[in-house]
This record gives sequence, C-alpha cells and structure tokens, in this order.
Amino acid sequence: MSTSLEMKNIQKFYGPLQVVKDFNLQIQPGEFVTFLGPSGSGKTTALKMIAGFETPTSGDIFLGSRSIVDLPAYERGIGMVFQNYALFPHMTVAENVAFPLTVRRATRAEIESSVARALQLVKMEQYSGRYPNQLSGGQQQRIALARAIVFNPSILLMDEPLGALDRNLREHMKIEIMRIQKELNMTVVFVTHDQDEALTMSDRIAVINEGRLVQVDDSKTLYGRPRNRFVASFVGESNMIPCRVDLIENGAGKVTVAGNTPGAAQLSGQTDGDNGWLFVRPENVEIDLRSAVVDLPNALDGIVENALFLGEMTRYLVRCGDETITVKRQNRGQTHFAGGTPVTVSWKAEDCTVLN
Repeated sequence: MSTSLEMKNIQKFYGPLQVVKDFNLQIQPGEFVTFLGPSGSGKTTALKMIAGFETPTSGDIFLGSRSIVDLPAYERGIGMVFQNYALFPHMTVAENVAFPLTVRRATRAEIESSVARALQLVKMEQYSGRYPNQLSGGQQQRIALARAIVFNPSILLMDEPLGALDRNLREHMKIEIMRIQKELNMTVVFVTHDQDEALTMSDRIAVINEGRLVQVDDSKTLYGRPRNRFVASFVGESNMIPCRVDLIENGAGKVTVAGNTPGAAQLSGQTDGDNGWLFVRPENVEIDLRSAVVDLPNALDGIVENALFLGEMTRYLVRCGDETITVKRQNRGQTHFAGGTPVTVSWKAEDCTVLN
C-alpha cells in the first residue's frame, strides 16, 4: 500500500556546515519523485533522512499522518535500493530477498510466497539458488530491487541505482523500474544526478542545489519553463543570452538581445528596464542562410563555427558577435551548413523566457 510523504521545514547541519536548507516537499501516494542535483547538492542526505540513516537538525518527516523523524530506520517500513546493491555475498538470491522478512519473523510459508512473487516481478525466478558473484550487474540490481519490495514497503527509496550499469542496460532497467512501480502503485523517491533518468522516469522532479529545493515540477514544465538559470543550465542544454526588458505587454516582454537586437520573450517576473538572460533550447533555434531571412523574430546574424553530425541531428555552434548560439537541427531533408557559412539564427517568442 503506497503512502504519502511530507518533509516539513527540514534543516541539516554537520557542525557549522548546513547541507539541507528549508526543505519542504509533499509527495502523493503512488507518485514517482526524483531528487536531481549535482554532486554535493544535498540530495542523498535528504534521502538518508527519509530512510532514517540521518537525523534532521530540525523539522519533521511524515509518512501519511505519522511523524517518523524519531523512529529508527528498521521501524519505518521503507524499502531501500543502494547504488552498490549491498547484497550479502554468502547468501543465495532467495536468501538475500528473504532477509527483510526473516528479520521481521515472518512464517516460512509467508517468506516462500513473498520471495517467489518478488522474484517474478523482477523476472529473476530461475536464479533463486545462485550467489551474487554469479550474477551480472543488471541481475544484481534486480535482486536488490526484489529485496527492497518483498515486504510491501510503504515507500521505496532508490539512491543512484543505475549508476554502475552500462548505457544499454541502464535504459532497459529504467523501463523495468517504471513497470514495477506502476504495477505495485508504489511511492518512489529516486536520487540521481543524471538528467535523462530524471526526465524519463519521474512524475515530478525536485531539483536541488546547495541544499535547497530550487524547483519541483513535472518533466515538461521543468525542461520548457525553468525558474532560474541554474535549472535551465543543469536540466538539458540551453542558450543563455544577455538581454534587457524594454516593454511589458500581456505578460510578455519586448527585449533587447545581445546588446542591440530587438526581440520578444516570455517573462518570469521582470519589470521594465530589468536586465536578465534570455533562455532558449537549442532545438527551438532555427538556422537559415543569411540572405534567405526576412523579418524573423529574435534574429541574430552569425557565422557557423562548428557543425557536428550526431546521426539523427546536427549540432551547430554559431558565432553571433560576442555570443555563441547552439542549434540542434534534425537531418531529415534539411540543408547542411558547413563551417564558415554566414547564417541567421532565430526563435519564436513563445519558445524563450527571460530568467534572472
């Protein structure tokens, strides 16, 4: 049975160093929420406080309506998957998966039934008699997941569980984890520094920087409408171009881009005369031969510095005065621009936002 989770006014100090600051977050039953941030941002510390491995300096944590901040980890009913899997090498697969039930003094029949179901969920039934060193990394991760869910935890925590896997296996395991989470309707908190994992798997993403929650949103909102420069630059590739807001009309702004070019953009709280950064994703930037462009919005003339073929698309770096603009363009039937080609880059007002 999934449950809600609330972190309320959480602060965490190690001596004089504050590593988690003013942390407030509500997670709904059955929701998949990812803590995303760079190394040292505080995301794993936040996860450990939910698990009971660390104690908040102040604040409270609720599972459902019950405060768990004073409960030891083993009484919280929380499943945990670690980055290094933490399997017992001297135990078989079945014994590893059974361990949480054994310490809870479940009956033999309960253990056998629950272990069989957990192994079936992760598609590892045929490996029950093997030992961890006889398994691949992906198989070990499946067993760690089975062990974490075998006792029907109220919430599942996962700390960088895909970090040790190669790319192809990582992609496969993302799908498997999402399948199991949906099948069991589990509440999941997933920690990663990998933006692709976060964008692919999450109902919502909590971006953490320097111990603070800086934005909590679904993937599309986070990617398309970041609230500040950190989120825009950390989640996906972005162009950040200095600009000035000259006039506000119906929530949008007339702006001056890169010192002297007129343009238009969505605003995020700016007023007339404010300086900021115009944010636009590379895939939303158009590129054309300079002579072919007439009256495009947010248009900058430039020279192609670099064209990198990436298979389905080409990544261009275009020098526009003092700015370098990144463009990603699908290759299907499109003109290719070689290095040194004079071009104009442009983008629509609805595809760009002024950030502070």
